Amino acid sequence: MLSFYVLSLIVTAKAELLPGSCSFQESICDYMSDPAFLSWTLDSSGHFITAEERVQEDQGKAVLLGPDVDQQDWSCFRMVYQVTAGASLQVQKRTDGESFDQVLWTTQTPSDSWLIASIDLQNSTETFKIVIEGKLGEEEGSSVSIYEIKISDKYCIECDFEEAHLCGYTNQRNRYMNWRVGRSDDATLTDGAGQYMCVNSTDTKSFQEVAELVSPMTTVPMSGCLSFQYQQDHAGDHLFSLFSRDQAGQYQELWRADLPGNKHVDWSPEARVWIPVQVDLKAPYPIELVFEGAFNSPHGGYVLLDDISFSPEFCHAGTEPTFDPSIANCDFESGYCQYVQTLWRRVSVKPNIYSAGDHTTGAGSFLLANSRSSLQSGYISRLFGPLMPGNQKYCLKFFYSLRGLSGTDQVLSAYLYYRDGTKQEQIWSQNEKIRNVWIAVELTIQSQKNAQVVFISTCKNVWSCGSVGLDDIEVSLGDCALLASSLSVPSHCDFETDLCGYTQDKEGDSSDWMLARGPTPTSYTGPRGDHTTGLGHYLHIEASVMLPGHKARLFSSSLRGSREPQCLQFYYHMYGSGIGQLSVYLQTGQENEDKLLWMSHGEQGISWLRASINYQYDQQHQIVFEATRGASVRSDIAIDDVIFERGICREYADDHTPHLSLSGDNNDIQSMTFK
Repeated sequence: MLSFYVLSLIVTAKAELLPGSCSFQESICDYMSDPAFLSWTLDSSGHFITAEERVQEDQGKAVLLGPDVDQQDWSCFRMVYQVTAGASLQVQKRTDGESFDQVLWTTQTPSDSWLIASIDLQNSTETFKIVIEGKLGEEEGSSVSIYEIKISDKYCIECDFEEAHLCGYTNQRNRYMNWRVGRSDDATLTDGAGQYMCVNSTDTKSFQEVAELVSPMTTVPMSGCLSFQYQQDHAGDHLFSLFSRDQAGQYQELWRADLPGNKHVDWSPEARVWIPVQVDLKAPYPIELVFEGAFNSPHGGYVLLDDISFSPEFCHAGTEPTFDPSIANCDFESGYCQYVQTLWRRVSVKPNIYSAGDHTTGAGSFLLANSRSSLQSGYISRLFGPLMPGNQKYCLKFFYSLRGLSGTDQVLSAYLYYRDGTKQEQIWSQNEKIRNVWIAVELTIQSQKNAQVVFISTCKNVWSCGSVGLDDIEVSLGDCALLASSLSVPSHCDFETDLCGYTQDKEGDSSDWMLARGPTPTSYTGPRGDHTTGLGHYLHIEASVMLPGHKARLFSSSLRGSREPQCLQFYYHMYGSGIGQLSVYLQTGQENEDKLLWMSHGEQGISWLRASINYQYDQQHQIVFEATRGASVRSDIAIDDVIFERGICREYADDHTPHLSLSGDNNDIQSMTFK
């Protein structure tokens, strides 16, 4: 604990309002409604803007475009809003050169009062716009309203409690005991007039009453030094603590106030000065700060809190930086990365009609255990990952694929391995039995001690020893379930929930793309599972309901043009003796013919193959996926995991079509290259 200091020595800079702030009292400031959608209107009875009337049955969206923001330092976007009756509200960031807006925050929770959204805007060297999108629901009376927008040059968790909205800090409701706003003109108590937060034991009605003051949820990764000031009275009769709380509701104690026995603190009633505190904070995923006062009786004194601030530099020079989990990522294209193996082989499979290639590209490398070349009874294949620090949540994702004709029961397991001799802990074992499909696994890992992930495949005897592939291991910080439910990325589409704005051509083709899961109806054509998880959805043409030469065309949503190169990447599947053609076009609306960007025809094997297309067009346009049915019903073509990215496609960019190789057999060996 630091020694006492008077408040006059601590100076909290008042946040400066930045361009894009607006109170909507008499105008909408520098904001404007996008004319392609519903209009936002300034309400005549109050100081806010609203969107609440549908002009057409299919037009229920209002888009508000903000001014250009040129902010190189961290800032906080704070919005007071209300949504009702099935409406939704979304805040996006629009940057030149990007075809899609980045979703920063979204809500569909209705309310009968004004709420506060706090969004951290990270340092940016590029000018951007804030785009606010309100969607009306189908219910009568559905509306979206915005009362105020403030963009300030600070972090959203910072607060001096001088403004009415209290920077978005809220009480975790307790029937009797809550934090309240305190005001004082007593210079001996607060160093002048101002506001602070306080909680008093006189509100206590039962044993162990707890009051929690909760910050806004952080929206981007951040780490550094958290500072605040507090006062206590009767410190021995209550506890004052600071916790972090993640989206799953899990608490972690960051700090606790000293007890009266601490020789560095003057606990006499006369020493009513503010105590400064500095705490190292690591928030690699969304968390809330929870300031908690716990009291046992009405005579437990009080706690005052003020001037919460944050710096991106750690308080203490010896603090370890936040662990970078990317060191545990590996697609095995160029080696084993940070992994150490025993009896795992790195192999590649040329595209063929008998065995699937890797998950990354369809024609790259992956790891294989219990291949015919290493098959021996009693062998155990182990793959050790890098050491990961304890007291942290990790999301581990990887793909596995069962190969060959041998047994498929319990072929692969994952464990946590501890170097201190503690017995290793099993965290997963394989149960799916589908062959030649890459199955995705996601595991949330949390351990108190440093640990390594180890993948184990056991060959008990040569008659029941199954071969298994492993690929695309990825580790991130946080809970898998929360990461999966976090903000959507409009530029990525895996077709798991909807078509992501893609639409069918109703005029220029003969059939439609169909959403599917698992194998297609016709045998010896189409994929066995999707590329995203192996058990999810993809789009395909069903050749059995089409005639030879019939086409199905799929249009992307309208894309903004850019003078910079754009990368379109997707996975395609073309298995079947009668496969026709898959083409990708650029449609501008200004030319008679679409521009061909990419094309593949004929059978390409049973793997999902990755296509990467670099293109550039500086005006509004659409991308068109066109599949042409071949000579027979064994002509199903599928696509999945469509991604648009700014800039030239990274690594493995291919401007050619992989050629089919019919080498290989159903034991996965002839078509393999061992490395």
